Amino acid sequence: MLSALEVCTVVVVGLMVGVEFSVAFVINPILSGLPDDSNQLGRAHGGRMLGAIMPFWYIGSLVLSAAWAIVGWHDPGTGLVVVAAALLIVSVIMSLLLLVPINNQGKTWTPENRPEDWKEQMNRWDRFHYVRVAVIIAAFALLATALAL
Repeated sequence: MLSALEVCTVVVVGLMVGVEFSVAFVINPILSGLPDDSNQLGRAHGGRMLGAIMPFWYIGSLVLSAAWAIVGWHDPGTGLVVVAAALLIVSVIMSLLLLVPINNQGKTWTPENRPEDWKEQMNRWDRFHYVRVAVIIAAFALLATALAL
């Protein structure tokens, strides 16, 4: 059972990292290259779509990591899993305090009602997101290393 939990955790966290990496380094740069209205509408749609899914993915990743740490408490690599879970907690806190408030505003904007500083707010979200991506990549690397032990 532990092996299945370990593999499932690595796959779920790895897929989450891939999605968030692609948002940071593929999707948002593509949207930024579009005219302002298309850029803003694309970000708003992405915020609504991913904003509905990602909370479950982040919390699910954290729960799986915690379960792995508990079930495999005496196994080699458990310390890495605990640190990975702590990093996932940091990513959830970052999301709730820094990214979600901006996303909740941005997903309601249209070209007619967006604030003057919408680009600055999106750039701020992007900067926080880069840090969050680094945190979850570190968590993923630790989980993958623990799996290999």
